[in-house]
Amino acid sequence: MAIEIKGAAGPRFDEILTDAALEFVADLHRTFDGVRQERLAARMTLQADLDAGAKLGFPPETAARRADASWKIAGIPADIADRRVEITGPTDRKMVINALNAGAKTFMACLEDASSPTWENMVDGQLNLKDAIDGSITLVDENSGKSYALGENPATLIVRPRGWHLLEKHMLVDGEPVAGALFDFGLYFFHNARRALERGTRPYFYLAKMEHYLEAKLWSDVMAHGEDALGLPRGTAKATVLIETIPAAFHAEDILYEMRDHIIGLNCGRWDYIFSYIKRHRNDPTKVLPDRAAVTMTSPFMRAYSLHVIRTCHKRGAFAMGGMAAQIPIKGDEAANNAAFEKVRADKLREATDGHDGTWVAHPGLVQVALEVFDKTMPEANQIDKLLDGEATEAELLEASEGPKTMDGLRMNVNVGIGYLAAWLNGRGAVPLHNLMEDAATAEISRTQVWQWRRHGVKLDSGEIVTDAIVRQAVANELDSLKQQLGEDGVKAGKYREAAELMEAMMLADECPEFLTIPAYDRYFAPAA
Repeated sequence: MAIEIKGAAGPRFDEILTDAALEFVADLHRTFDGVRQERLAARMTLQADLDAGAKLGFPPETAARRADASWKIAGIPADIADRRVEITGPTDRKMVINALNAGAKTFMACLEDASSPTWENMVDGQLNLKDAIDGSITLVDENSGKSYALGENPATLIVRPRGWHLLEKHMLVDGEPVAGALFDFGLYFFHNARRALERGTRPYFYLAKMEHYLEAKLWSDVMAHGEDALGLPRGTAKATVLIETIPAAFHAEDILYEMRDHIIGLNCGRWDYIFSYIKRHRNDPTKVLPDRAAVTMTSPFMRAYSLHVIRTCHKRGAFAMGGMAAQIPIKGDEAANNAAFEKVRADKLREATDGHDGTWVAHPGLVQVALEVFDKTMPEANQIDKLLDGEATEAELLEASEGPKTMDGLRMNVNVGIGYLAAWLNGRGAVPLHNLMEDAATAEISRTQVWQWRRHGVKLDSGEIVTDAIVRQAVANELDSLKQQLGEDGVKAGKYREAAELMEAMMLADECPEFLTIPAYDRYFAPAA
């Protein structure tokens, strides 16, 4: 059957959506989509087991290979041996240029949580990445007239495709939508793998949202298939996997094993990890977390997770990458700005001292702050040779965090959830809110935490029990506040009512939805049937 593109044509889209490139993606779909769906179904089986009282743990069937000290990953290419500071962000043209020029070692260009998955964003993003690999990317800002171009020694480019759970419904193969992961990976790899090799680098990827080592095997199989199809050597594609789900923490070593030809490291995706902890323990009253602000990397279960990733990666010769500093510079308030920067320094010092090989920042203004810490603490290109003693226990990785549960925390969840989702509906996936750069993980934490508190009738520190009525009132109050700030026209233009409606529905759902972005995409961005 034919390949069908249901999205509108845009400027230069024909350079990306070529017949050969679409056939490459279609081949990936026909070869691997059945396995992808099996792996997603396995997530739901796991959830059913957890709801019935099962506990997460290390997979017993792979104990022997975890105990085998002889194997390591295939190796790390020279051009990415030092990645002490990585900047992340969406793939719009200005961001790509500024991030590559920011002084970071790498730029993680995100087609996933930091991008709103409109058809235009997804294809434009591919064009921008192609031009970046070619070194030809430029921009003249229509409003300011300012010109942007790559400087000397731009950062190494890493691309994050969408997770296995998301679809790209603007491309049908044999009448079925393709996975967003295969669409994003396939187009980028087809157009840029050989170009990257010619320029002394290679196609690097960040892989998101995995929960099981067999999901990692699927990615490795996809990469090998793509390499064979293009006549490229095995291991041309190299990936870093985000350990951003609580099940994946128990599968970290097995993920390295399954992807050993194609992997170079693991990353502590801290915000999604908190979201996953709440979601997978949704029906366990002993795993109710406190206010989001109280769950930090020094919380016992988060600290155990961070050290576990370092220990696991270095044992197998892989990078252990630290997490996001979401702070952004605060203009016009020197004291607040200095306080934010001190938080970043403390966070990065912890990471570098523990043994992380690099870290993430969300804003160019924080690159030098993080670099100074890692330059002082980590004089070599990385510290993969730093081996930590001990092993993480299942109890340590699962221990619930203690802390306040407050009405202010609930209101902040509602505020951030609505604010982020409204921006997402307007095509922006990375959004500054309350002096933090937020992506979809923020909205996911917000709505699942409110759902969890309501599900278990949490008593807040001020005495209120979280009920449907309290949640509805918090949403109504937020809309009233937005109307006072922006006026009715501003609320309408900002799509805040649509965001509030969807966020409230998910917070009050009988069953906790797996992802906010799936119904939001289907409702607002998917093509008409």
